Amino acid sequence: MKNDKINTDGVFQTMMIIWGSLAVSQLFFPVIVFGAKPELFRFDRTPLFGGYAVEIGFLGFVSLVSLVTSFTLRKRFNNQAVATQNVGLVQTAMIFGCAMCEVISLFGIFVAFVFDFQYFFAFSALGIIGTLLHFPRRTDIQAAGYKT
Repeated sequence: MKNDKINTDGVFQTMMIIWGSLAVSQLFFPVIVFGAKPELFRFDRTPLFGGYAVEIGFLGFVSLVSLVTSFTLRKRFNNQAVATQNVGLVQTAMIFGCAMCEVISLFGIFVAFVFDFQYFFAFSALGIIGTLLHFPRRTDIQAAGYKT
């Protein structure tokens, strides 16, 4: 999307719709788990990680790396968008950032279904927080399209 009279308000509204749908989709993951495995929402006195401390710890580490990568990718794409004056890269930056946060929530579903991990919602919470932090910024669009 090269800048041939870009409508920054239109681009911002499009990004808001995409971001909103990605944020709402994050909220459905715990609902899916509740529908399939409601027993995970009854907290009993089982060991925190059960017998899967290594596996869950590894996925937790990968989730944190994914969160950091989401912000790194967003920054890199935004810098490239400003350098090349390509507003489309700002949208790509937000989508990639939110997708990396969605991976974290998917890990939460994975540990819920495979390992019966009662604290799967920690993964979902991290994914939701990351997605909320990737809220579209009008200033990024304007910086990438200032020559319009």
